[in-house]
Amino acid sequence: MTGPHHISEDYPMGQALDMTPVTFVVTSQEAATRIDLFCAENDERFSRSQVKKAIGDGMVTVNGTLVKPNYRVREGDVVVVTRHVPEPSSCPAEDIPLTVLFEDESLIVLDKPAGIVVHPAAGHNRGTLVNALLFHCHDLSSIGGVLRPGIVHRLDKETSGVMVAAKNDMAHRSLARQFADHTVEKHYQALVVGDLFDDDGVVDQVIGRHPRDRKRMSTESTRGKTAETRWRVERRYGVSTLLDVRIMTGRTHQIRVHLDSIGYPIVGDAVYGKATQRIKRMPSGGARQALLSMRRQALHAASLAFRHPEDGEERCFTAPLPADMAAICAALEDMARNE
Repeated sequence: MTGPHHISEDYPMGQALDMTPVTFVVTSQEAATRIDLFCAENDERFSRSQVKKAIGDGMVTVNGTLVKPNYRVREGDVVVVTRHVPEPSSCPAEDIPLTVLFEDESLIVLDKPAGIVVHPAAGHNRGTLVNALLFHCHDLSSIGGVLRPGIVHRLDKETSGVMVAAKNDMAHRSLARQFADHTVEKHYQALVVGDLFDDDGVVDQVIGRHPRDRKRMSTESTRGKTAETRWRVERRYGVSTLLDVRIMTGRTHQIRVHLDSIGYPIVGDAVYGKATQRIKRMPSGGARQALLSMRRQALHAASLAFRHPEDGEERCFTAPLPADMAAICAALEDMARNE
């Protein structure tokens, strides 16, 4: 995005620890743009929030003078931005096994197993995917901060499947923009309780904090954000159904909340839909036993497609159904075939 008015850049692309000032000269087309937006649009390594912080720290000048974040640039302005040195990560690198689907100098794509948290929280900085990435990669983008280096998006602890992490700030910015613009295509596989009437459908209910339980999300929130989930039946087992689910937005617990809202909670989900209680009310037998053997929500991020930050080419990465879900589906398939 850098144009001819970007007149000095003395540090290599993606290098996060450089303090060399970056200088821009404002063109007539860019005049009247807020300075934070101007800087973010002219260098993918800057976000508006980073520019605002740099302005507050006195690290942005216009024609040699400090300015406020709401300053609107004028044609011919010389803007100088000095990048922050990110605080070193407080997370120790740990030799935790990773299933790597793809890796290059910009990003790494993983098949995350169920049971691992994506990033540390304050006071709990071990045993996460970030700890494993720090051991494996050594270099991760700094945009996510000291607890979330490289993390562009998340999966719930008990959800398995495809995830991408950024290894430099330029890649992080590009991927984050694609997620924000909803151009990343995300497909999940979900095993739900019940036999859906239709072969496909759409849920477009808002999602926000539950009005009575702040630890849960809900479609009943008065401050919910728009959310859209599209589902298609992959296989029917009578008492259960395997769905292909595509989310057009990325709200917290979106698939789990939306499928519960239409009466088909995810097998093994202990939070939404009381799936286990419903399974226990089924007639005793192999199907009931198989479904009760699921010890986490039966949700898997099956594929992720996005444009590569370097060349802009569309890439799609897939992860096979994990062993626990595959075993239950195989058992249900055998029972359905023998009926």
